[in-house]
Amino acid sequence: MFTKIFSGSIKGINGFIVEVEVDKAKGLPGHTIVGLPGTAVKESRDRIRAAIKNSGFASPLGFFTVNLAPANLKKEGPLFDLPIALGMLALEYNFNLNGFAKALFIGELSLDGSLRPVKGVLPICLEARGQGIKKIVLPKPNAAEASLITDLEIYPIENLLELINHIKGQTLPAACLNVKAFGQIAAAEPATVYDGLDFSEVKGQLVAKRALEIAAAGFHNILMVGPPGAGKSMLAKRLKTILPPLSYSEALEVTKIYSVSGKLLSNEHLIQGRPFRSPHHSISLAGMVGGGTCPLPGEISLAHKGILFLDELPEYERKTLESLRQPLEDKTITVSRVQDSSAFPADFILVAAMNPCPCGHYTDTTERCACSPSQIRNYWGKLSGPLLERIDLLIEVPRLKINELANCPTSEGSAQIEKRTTRAWQIQLERSNLLNANLTTKEIKLSCRLGKDAADILKEAVYKFKLSGRSFDKALKVSRTIADLEGEAQIKLAHVAEALQYRFAEKRGGL
Repeated sequence: MFTKIFSGSIKGINGFIVEVEVDKAKGLPGHTIVGLPGTAVKESRDRIRAAIKNSGFASPLGFFTVNLAPANLKKEGPLFDLPIALGMLALEYNFNLNGFAKALFIGELSLDGSLRPVKGVLPICLEARGQGIKKIVLPKPNAAEASLITDLEIYPIENLLELINHIKGQTLPAACLNVKAFGQIAAAEPATVYDGLDFSEVKGQLVAKRALEIAAAGFHNILMVGPPGAGKSMLAKRLKTILPPLSYSEALEVTKIYSVSGKLLSNEHLIQGRPFRSPHHSISLAGMVGGGTCPLPGEISLAHKGILFLDELPEYERKTLESLRQPLEDKTITVSRVQDSSAFPADFILVAAMNPCPCGHYTDTTERCACSPSQIRNYWGKLSGPLLERIDLLIEVPRLKINELANCPTSEGSAQIEKRTTRAWQIQLERSNLLNANLTTKEIKLSCRLGKDAADILKEAVYKFKLSGRSFDKALKVSRTIADLEGEAQIKLAHVAEALQYRFAEKRGGL
């Protein structure tokens, strides 16, 4: 006796269809699972038998062989509990599953037969739609996430007994409605308000605000250097408030990453606010780039289409910082293991902050620095040259004086700045379909047209400061962003001059 039920699993941030084949043979009660099952899949044997018994059914007799095909791909997680239990009961009680031949079943079983939510529902549903599977049966808490995919019939189930009763009658419960448009999602589930953060709350720091606006307008990486209490963290947290909102495709991609990671909140259907990740400097290499036996996304992927904020940058382990070099260029990270490898997107703005020296007061006007020149050099030496080259903007954030704090007028709010960055994004996407930070060498030649004065000062900077090819390109990209903020088609002298002043902080031997 044999039956086959469709289910799904995850590889990287993408789903793939799994055929759960169940065979019953004479022998002592029991079952085995083959097809590269992970630990959680193997442990399902005990969960399934307890769930069947506590749902009011007699324990199935005979020996069951469960095959998870394709057998060459690793299967992880408890989401196969429901299809395996359904296959066993169908063979034991002769349920007719012909009406559900093109339905996909996922769900973790509790010992009492109720269904628990599982990770990775969104990418599995996307793959199911691509494979022509329209019916999705899953735990009720996952229904809202699955309903983001149009053209699917989503059937939420609370427990195993409910599903069996429906199948006996050859029906399923009423399908929940799909959300048809991004606007409807936004109306039903307002975007994140960023906890009331606003640039108007930041006093002074006009240079830093200008640099952050440029970073947001071109998706450029930025490093802020200044003494403790200067406002570096305050500025970084408000950068997300001036970034343009996520498009629907971006929101779906970010939600896939959080779905696979199991980090979607219970009341969250679609992530609409740009991510802001701020890992502690004690984070491991695997925590930053992703990893595990079955690789999961790390912080750089959780920050995709948003911000990765690294405070106290030199305090991170050297190998952790160096692991950022390739993702900062390629906007993706591949995590390889002996049996498999997974690719995760990693297109983020790196926002870093650090003190100018170990004691933090090298550039402070109110405190005396206690560090020797060699200590300062060693402190900056924790950051490699190749890593610093991948940062587009390096700025000093000085401590404000008392009269500046007391008498500083209210500055421009995030809403006004966001209008300018959104307009700059529109210009860039219409020109090359890429943001300036992601321009290729070919696109730089096509997009970055220089006036004669601008070209002359850039050539002089190359010779005087011995700029590498990467630094030269980054200076061009930042110049292009400054010009876009002003709505200029050609890069002028003032644009290049401003961009160059953000490139030479490291050339001064520390700030």
